[in-house]
Amino acid sequence: MKKTITSVTSILLSVLLLVCVVSCGNTVDATGLWENATYRKDTSFGNGAKTVMVEVKAGEDSVTFTIKTDKTTLGDALLEHDLIAGDMGDYGLYVKVVNGITADYDVDQSYWGFYKNGEYMMTGVDGTEIADGEHYELVYSK
Repeated sequence: MKKTITSVTSILLSVLLLVCVVSCGNTVDATGLWENATYRKDTSFGNGAKTVMVEVKAGEDSVTFTIKTDKTTLGDALLEHDLIAGDMGDYGLYVKVVNGITADYDVDQSYWGFYKNGEYMMTGVDGTEIADGEHYELVYSK
């Protein structure tokens, strides 16, 4: 009886490990928009007091960054880990690159839409103060 329980337990643990390996690592193929992406799987950064989630969506795929930071604005938290780049303008940082993926309206009418909990933001990333537990989206749009 003890041998049977041990065998069943071993099989269940093996199945659980296999499920975790297959499903726990959200990975995006390095094709299309994601060809030059810096990160193609969900990744965590930093070790500050506040934790925010930033989902990067391009095409049909997405990855989520979990950022632990002591920065006060989302822009500073993203810049701290080289997750965004852009140009400073009259209205703040114009984000052109997110996670190595470039969106440039002047080139092909693409841009990075900025959302919080699915709602379009009226401020830029560098003007958005963050609090622990918030969720943002940066969406490649055309």
